[in-house]
Amino acid sequence: MAVLHERAILVGIEWKGRAPGSKGLKNKSGALAESSPEESLDELAELAASAGAQVLERVTQARQAPEAATLLGQGKVRELAALASSLRADLVVFDHDLTPTQQRNLEDALEVRVLDRTQLILDIFAHRARTREGRLQVELAQLMYLQPRLTGHGKEMSRLGGGIGTRGPGETKLETDRRRIGRRIKMLRDDLEGVRSGRALHRRQRDSVPLGTLALVGYTNAGKSTLFNRLTNAGVMADARMFATLDPTVRAVTLPSRRRVLVSDTVGFIRRLPTTLVKAFRATLEEVTEAALILHIIDIASAHASHQTAHVQGVLAEIGAAAIPQLLVLNKVDKLATDGIDADAIGRRLVGEAGLKIDARSVAVSGLTGQGMEALIEAIDAVLPFDLLVHARFRFPLDEGANISVLHQLGRVIEARYVETGCEIEAEVPESLCKTLSKFLMSRRPVENFVGNRLSSVTDGK
Repeated sequence: MAVLHERAILVGIEWKGRAPGSKGLKNKSGALAESSPEESLDELAELAASAGAQVLERVTQARQAPEAATLLGQGKVRELAALASSLRADLVVFDHDLTPTQQRNLEDALEVRVLDRTQLILDIFAHRARTREGRLQVELAQLMYLQPRLTGHGKEMSRLGGGIGTRGPGETKLETDRRRIGRRIKMLRDDLEGVRSGRALHRRQRDSVPLGTLALVGYTNAGKSTLFNRLTNAGVMADARMFATLDPTVRAVTLPSRRRVLVSDTVGFIRRLPTTLVKAFRATLEEVTEAALILHIIDIASAHASHQTAHVQGVLAEIGAAAIPQLLVLNKVDKLATDGIDADAIGRRLVGEAGLKIDARSVAVSGLTGQGMEALIEAIDAVLPFDLLVHARFRFPLDEGANISVLHQLGRVIEARYVETGCEIEAEVPESLCKTLSKFLMSRRPVENFVGNRLSSVTDGK
């Protein structure tokens, strides 16, 4: 059966005198604040395609300031109405947030459905969410967006009670809907607080068995899921559509130094990420704020790589993760014709063009072909601000089977001997695990040249 696509017209506005896309325009984080209208409409077209729409036409208007009633000028609105009628469009999508009044006036004038950028993103999120947590977060974001946009229909829609003291206009449908949505928002927030508490409990459990944590972040469609699969063999869905994966996935990886770390794949970022989404996805984004190292994935083949880098850095600052050490992963080098890429030089250039002040090492890779993965693993091992490997000897009582099992799981056991007083084990272990098992420790010394030079058994956890 053929898939029916809604026919859409995209609308963008270029604000005169604001010079969007100029290198001198900075936001609060010191990064580039805006991109060109053409770049922004290109991204809106990708979003619309991801939502299942067929883009018929693009319309832009240059204005000094927005029209209070319709955002666009009245002449452009009439022109847009004629275009929508002639093309038999199903909807018009604006690359700007609309006020409730503007959206209602535009729908009356154009006689088609009107969406803004935030609504389109929310629709994509609603379609992509798979887990209960993801659906709760998306529903909360949708209701937070809808709540101030409810409109009433007058007294004819009022809810009348029965009996003395209840006569009159009563409670309007608008008031009832607002109250119902308010109750639902509170219920969703309570449910998500439980999710947040559960994640915090899992993190405490992970902290009790020391493991470094890595968070993959990046602009949507930068190739995070493909790279995540390459690192962990996780089998996460990788798709060229924007926001193809929303639900976070965590997998363990063993580094060449034999340290085990947890790698978390997170939701992709985007310019002008709706505030309601940032608030609703707080439980998920906390995985980023708790990470020991952030792998900032950058689509190096994109013509807008510096802008995308700046916007990701802005979201990291917004959620309180800007101070966490980063490793810039320049992905999709297979799409570049140049050989012998100087990753650090490219990384410094991108950071400079984005107006950022971060000091991070860069590695060029291809999540699709596997190019540069060995260098990435070794860079993670070298940069990760986690504990070093030590050579230690332990003596455990025979009833400490759980701690012996942890030692076998997180360290490399060299020799184990059972004696009358218990079990003596010689092993190479992370220093933090050595501290956790300090009451069983007999001796310890650093392991020389602990960073390996091979990728053996990295992705299979052996």
